[in-house]
Amino acid sequence: MKSVLVHMSSLFFDENWSPEGAVSVDLRHLEGTTCYCDATAEDIIVRAFNPLPLNALHWIDGGDFHYLSDIWMRRLETPVKLVLFDNHPDDQEPVFGNEILSCGGWVAHSRRFNPILRDDAENVWLSIDLDYLSRDYARTNWNQGDATLQQLLDNISDALDGKRLAGVDICGGITSAQGGCAEDYAINLRTRTALQEFFRSI
Repeated sequence: MKSVLVHMSSLFFDENWSPEGAVSVDLRHLEGTTCYCDATAEDIIVRAFNPLPLNALHWIDGGDFHYLSDIWMRRLETPVKLVLFDNHPDDQEPVFGNEILSCGGWVAHSRRFNPILRDDAENVWLSIDLDYLSRDYARTNWNQGDATLQQLLDNISDALDGKRLAGVDICGGITSAQGGCAEDYAINLRTRTALQEFFRSI
């Protein structure tokens, strides 16, 4: 499975995360993207994503940008079941209207506007936020769950049993501006490397 690296902040540069062979897109220059995505930025992101592989492992920066999952899934042409591993449901109604994408409301937005999302679909789209894991396995700028990495991998395997994987996105981490340190980066890099190898083996 190919890898795509989306730079929305300094996160992957702080961690020195650059998986071998990954295609990257640098959108750090965009304004109106942190936690909420305004219409101008959304249009630019859509156009930037269009030439990039869809059936891939998409590293989409920190949890503030989890709404990018919605933009990836819009390109799908066959029904998919969204399987989310996140310490938060991301299904809150947006403060500024139903059409505004946000990191806390993108799931509700996708279910409202993307007709191919179906719970009984044979294809699966995996969306993973590293805040699903305990701090022994990931360091993020959001409150975290208590799962181990092995539990996450086992849960992914269960979700894919008898299904076809349409694509994956992974977000989460902490930048230097958010207080990240060398220990945080080392823990995240170990987990990212394990996930990268796991999906390469599928």
